[in-house]
Amino acid sequence: MSNPQGGYPPQGYPAQGETEHLETAQYDQSQQPGFDGQAPQPPQPVGGKKKRAYAGQAFEFGAGANAATAGQQPPLTAFPGATQPAQYGIYPQQPAYGDQGPPALPGQPGYGQAPYGPTGVGYQPPEASYPAPGANTMMGGGVSGVTQQFSQMGMGGGQQAQQPQAAPGVQQRLNPLIPTDLTAHPFNVAELDMPPPPIILPPNASVTPSPDANCPPKYAFDWDTAQQKSIDRWQRPELNYAVCEFIAPQEYMVRPPQPLVYLFLFDVSYASVTSGLLATSARCILESLDRIPNADRRTRLGFMAVDSSLHYFSIPRDGSGSGESRMLVVSDLDEPFLPTPEDLLVNLAECKENIETFLSKLQSMFQNTQNGGSCMGSALRAGHKLISPVGGKITVLTAVLPNMGYGKLEVREDKKILGTSKESSLLQTANGFYKSFAVECSKNQVSIDMFLFSSQYQDVASLSNLPRYTGGQTYFYPAWNAARTEDAIKFATEFSDYLSSEIGLEAVLRVRATTGLRMSTFYGNFFNRSSDLCAFPAFPRDQAYVVEVAIDETITKAFVCMQAAVLHTTCNGERRIRVMTLSLPTTQNLADVYASADQQAIVAYFSHKAVERALGSGLDAARDALQAKIVELLQTYKKELAGGNMGGGGLQFPQNLRGLPVLFLGLMKNLGLRKSAQIPSDLRSAALCLLSTLPLPLMMQYIYPRLYSLHDMPDNAGIPDANTGDIALPPPCNLSSERLVPYGLYLIDDGQTQFLWVGRDAVPALIQDVFGVADKTMLKQGKATLPVIENEFNERVRAVVEKSRDHRAKGVGSIVVPPLYIIREDGEPSLRLWALTLLVEDRADQGVSLGQWMGVLREKVSG
Repeated sequence: MSNPQGGYPPQGYPAQGETEHLETAQYDQSQQPGFDGQAPQPPQPVGGKKKRAYAGQAFEFGAGANAATAGQQPPLTAFPGATQPAQYGIYPQQPAYGDQGPPALPGQPGYGQAPYGPTGVGYQPPEASYPAPGANTMMGGGVSGVTQQFSQMGMGGGQQAQQPQAAPGVQQRLNPLIPTDLTAHPFNVAELDMPPPPIILPPNASVTPSPDANCPPKYAFDWDTAQQKSIDRWQRPELNYAVCEFIAPQEYMVRPPQPLVYLFLFDVSYASVTSGLLATSARCILESLDRIPNADRRTRLGFMAVDSSLHYFSIPRDGSGSGESRMLVVSDLDEPFLPTPEDLLVNLAECKENIETFLSKLQSMFQNTQNGGSCMGSALRAGHKLISPVGGKITVLTAVLPNMGYGKLEVREDKKILGTSKESSLLQTANGFYKSFAVECSKNQVSIDMFLFSSQYQDVASLSNLPRYTGGQTYFYPAWNAARTEDAIKFATEFSDYLSSEIGLEAVLRVRATTGLRMSTFYGNFFNRSSDLCAFPAFPRDQAYVVEVAIDETITKAFVCMQAAVLHTTCNGERRIRVMTLSLPTTQNLADVYASADQQAIVAYFSHKAVERALGSGLDAARDALQAKIVELLQTYKKELAGGNMGGGGLQFPQNLRGLPVLFLGLMKNLGLRKSAQIPSDLRSAALCLLSTLPLPLMMQYIYPRLYSLHDMPDNAGIPDANTGDIALPPPCNLSSERLVPYGLYLIDDGQTQFLWVGRDAVPALIQDVFGVADKTMLKQGKATLPVIENEFNERVRAVVEKSRDHRAKGVGSIVVPPLYIIREDGEPSLRLWALTLLVEDRADQGVSLGQWMGVLREKVSG
C-alpha cells in the first residue's frame, strides 16, 4: 500500500537483535469458564466445536458499485505466490462462509449513494480452498537440526485435526507452507479475523477420538482407583475436554477456604470530594451490594478513608439499620494501628442495612473538607494489617498523588524529557515501597486494585506496581469529573460490574510439560513465588498470561503436552483445581513451524517482551527489539525456505503470518511504545499496563483498532438477526486515511476508546438523522453520547457502536466501557490528531507509514 508522500527514513534503524531460544504458550484466563462457584459444567472445547467468528463477511451493496471507489476495501483474493490456489485462513475441516458461500444483499439507497456520494463494494473471498494437509505445497526441503529456531514461533490454537498414518520412516506432514508476496499483495484487515492454522496431531495421540479432546494420553485411564472398578473413558471429563475442574482434596488446603473480603479505601481529599469521586463511588457500592458475590453468606466488607489522616469506620452488627457508624481517626502515619479490634470488617448479609446507612452518609461527612493531603501509603499498610489474617481485596479509589507518610511521591513529570532517552525514567517506580509492599501483600493473600482519577500527574508508573504483583488491575480515568455525565456513567457502569465479578481467591498457577521442556519465564500480574509457581491472592476474569517454554533437551516424540493447573478458592468457599491441557506436534522441518505459527500468539508474546524491555532498558530499546525480531523472522524465512531469493524485490512470508508485519508496526506505534514528545507519562504507563494484561482479542484490537464505515454500511449491519438477535457489524476497513471519504461517517474503536469521525463534507441529512442537529457546526465535539432519535439509521448507528464496545460478545470478561468521542474532520485539531494516531497504516508524528515500513523491512532483509 503506497504512501502519497513516498520515501523511506534514511537511517536510524537498529541492527539485528539477539535470538532468544524460547517457545511461547499463551493461556487466557478470560476464555475459560468463570469462577462461579457452581457445580462444574462441561467446559467449552478448545478444538473441534469452537470457531473464531468472521467480523468481515463479503457483502454486495449499491447499484453500479466499483471496487476501486474511494474509501472502500480492496477485494480479498487468492495470492498468486501460493503453490496452489488458496483461500486465506481456510484450513482442513474448517468450512468457509457456509456451504452456499457469502450472502449477497440487495442494494438499497443509502448515505453513500447519490446525491450524497458514490458507493463501493465489499471484498469478495476467493472460491478456492486451502490445500489439504497432505498436499505437496511446501517450497524446497526442510532444514534439520533447527530446534533452537523453532522456539521463536508461537504455535497457534484452533481446530485439532488428525491425519492418516505416515509410512514408516516418513515424517508426519503438518500444515502446508503457502508463501505469499507481502509487497505485491498488501495486507487486508479481514485477514486478522481468520483462524490460525490447526494443530495436527499424529493418529491416536488422544486416548479417545473425542473432537473436543486435546489431552495427554499416558495415565491408569480405564480404571477407577477410588471405586476399584473399570470405567468408561467417555465418562471421564479429563479425557474428553481440554479444560476441566476438580474439587480439591484436603491436602491441597493450607487452611480452610476463607470468605470473600473487600476493603474499600476512599480518598476523601479536597480533589476527590469536589470531583464527585467520593459521592459517586459510595453510591455505586450502595446500589451494588446485592450484586457482590455472597452465595455462602460469608462475604465481609470494610471501609477506610484517607486524607492527611486515617479514618476507620466501625459499623454496628445489630442489622437493624438504626445503628450509627463511628468514625475513628488515627493521625500516627509512621506506625498506624487498629483503633478497635472489631466491627471494622462486617458480614454483608448480617449488616447490610447498617452498611447502607453508612454509605448514604459518607459524602456528607467530608463535603466541606479543604484537606489536600493523602497518606495513601500509610493507609495501605493499615488496610493490610486489618485484612491480612483472612486475605482479600483492597480496592483503592483515589484522585491525588500520595504526598505524605509511607510511599510519598513527588511530581516528576517533565515535558522537556518526553520523547527523549530520559523519558524511560518516568516509567519506572519512584519509590521502592510500592513493590516491596506489594510482595508483602501477596504473601498474605491480599490483592490490590487501583482506580486512579487524577486530573493532574498521579505517577501511574509507581502506583501500578501494587496490582502488578498482587494479581490486581490498574484502572485509569484521566481528567475524570462526575459533573460530566459520560464520565459518571462510565465509572458507575464499570465499578458496578467490577463489584459483581466472581473471582478466584488464594490461587497458584503451575505449568508443567513433557520431559525436555521447561517453563522459563512468566508474564502477567502476579508474584513468582518460585521458579515455576505463580501466586495470585485474587485471580481476575479479564487478564491473560504468557509463558515462555525453553527446550532443554532434544525432543524425539511426535508431540508434546503442556498442562496449566490453577488451584483456587471460589467466591463460595470451595477449593478447586482448574486444569488446561494443550498438545502440540513436533517436527524437524522449519517449514512446518512457519506454516503452523499463530501470528496473534506471537504478537501477544512480543507485546509482553516489549513492555519488559521498555521498563528495564527504555522505549528505544523496546522498539528496536521489535523491529529486529520481525526482520529476523523474515530473514530466516528467506534464507532457509525461500532459497535466499525473494524474487523481483518482493517480500515473501507464509500466508498464515501475513498480518505479522503490520501488527508489529501497530505495536510499535501504540500509545505505550511509540516515539512521541506529546504523550504524558501517566497515559503511557497506563497503556503499558494494558499491553501486559489484556486478553488476546482485546490486545489485538488495542494494537490494530477497528475501523467501520457507517454511511454506506451493508443493509443488515446494525439490525438484530431475526433468529439470534445478534447485531451484525459492518466489514472492517484497513487503518488508513485513504479509506476515509470526506462525506463519510466512521467508527474507530481500539477497545478502550471509540471515535465517531464525521467527514468535512457530510451532508445535512446524515447529520440530522444521526445527531438530531441541522448542521455539523452545531455538533458537540469531544466526549459525548449519541442521542436517541426515532429513525432507522440512528438506531443502526447506535446499535453498531454498542455492539463494538460489548467486550463480552468477544468472549472476554472485561468491565471496560469505551467512552465515545465525536470528531469533526474540520473541527478541533487536537481531537482530530488524537483519532488519526489510531490509523496505524498512516505516517503520523514520528512514525512511518505501512508502505515505508514494508520498504524498510524489504531493504533490511535484502541487505
